[in-house]
Amino acid sequence: MVIEELKPSRHVEGRWLAVLEDGSILRVGEGEVVEFALYAGKELSEEETERLQDAAHRSGLKSKAIELLMRKPQSRKELGRKLREWEATDEEIEAICDRMEELGYLNEPEYAGRIVRHYAAKGFGERKIRDELYRRGVPRELWNEALSQIEEEDNAAAIDTFLEKKLKGSHDPKDVKRASDALARRGYRWPEISDALRRYGMEVWED
Repeated sequence: MVIEELKPSRHVEGRWLAVLEDGSILRVGEGEVVEFALYAGKELSEEETERLQDAAHRSGLKSKAIELLMRKPQSRKELGRKLREWEATDEEIEAICDRMEELGYLNEPEYAGRIVRHYAAKGFGERKIRDELYRRGVPRELWNEALSQIEEEDNAAAIDTFLEKKLKGSHDPKDVKRASDALARRGYRWPEISDALRRYGMEVWED
C-alpha cells in the first residue's frame, strides 16, 4: 500500500492526513509520522499498513477524548462509556483514561467538586447531589470530600429561599405540606426541612 500524499490537517494541530492509494485517509499524530517514518510515496507492507491503521485508530480515540474533555468534564466511567461507543477495546479504554489523567484532562476530584457546587447553587440537597454523583459514575471515595464544600449555612439559606418563594407568606398546612414534599424531592432531609419550617414560623412536631 503506497502513501499517495502526507499533509498536515487544516483543522487539528499536530494531526497529519495520510492518503493511501486505495483512497482511504488515515489521521495520525506526529508521533506516528515519526515512528513509522511516513512520507509521500512510501510503500507500506501489509503488516505495516495494519499497524499504522491500528495506531491511527488509537490516535483518533485520544484526540476525540481530549476534545470531549475540553468541552465537558467527565468521570472516568463516563469517558469509558463514550470510548466504548467509539469502538475502543477495554485495553484501549484503560490506556486512554490513564493518559488523560496524566495530562490533566481527566480529573475526577475536581469534577466531583464541580458537580457538588453546581447542584448546591441550584438549590438541591445532599441526597439529590449524591444521586447525581452516582449517576455520573464518580467514585464513592470522592463524594464526602466534594460534599464537604457545602456549608450548613448555605443549605439553610437555600431552603429558606425556596420556602419563601413557594409559600409567599402562606401558612396553610396544605401549602406547607406541598413545599415540604418538594424540598424532600430536591434531596433535603427532614431535620433540615423542619428547622426551616420553624424559622418560617410554623409549629413542627417530631414523631
